[in-house]
Amino acid sequence: MSYLIAVVADRIAAEEAYTALEQGGFAQKALTIIGTGYKTADEFGLVDPKQEALKRAKLMAIWLVPFGFIAGYGFNLITGLHTLDWAGEPGNHIVGGLLGAISGAMGSFFVGGGVGLSFGGGDALPYRNFLKSGKYLVVLSGNETQRQQGTRILRPLNPEYLQGYTDPNEAFA
Repeated sequence: MSYLIAVVADRIAAEEAYTALEQGGFAQKALTIIGTGYKTADEFGLVDPKQEALKRAKLMAIWLVPFGFIAGYGFNLITGLHTLDWAGEPGNHIVGGLLGAISGAMGSFFVGGGVGLSFGGGDALPYRNFLKSGKYLVVLSGNETQRQQGTRILRPLNPEYLQGYTDPNEAFA
């Protein structure tokens, strides 16, 4: 699916852009206004990068924590480290496994969460920032030709920001 997203300053400009697209022959179901009093970013499907990062961190933890435990246990078993004399041989191996599991949890948090938060937002983060600052988004969904036609209609209205977007998830579907 291809989208044309226009960022406008206020509700009046959003309704004006919506009306211009309607008069240009676009169906109401292809048009959406996102902002105060209309659809929210979540309702439209703009992904919150914080939620995505948390989800990615949890997904990585599912396999990194057990792998870390096995690696820590194995490392302690191979090297024969006796860090805690009172724990005995099996206790030291278990402590090594627990330290490995903690390392796996830290890795999932910093790599899955941190990198996901830094780079996982994609185009959604700037749009969410526009909405937080009180602006409105007018979205036209359709094919490439419709997107170009919508650009010709919206350009004279001088939106603050006008961008075409093709959903990468649907490109490979």
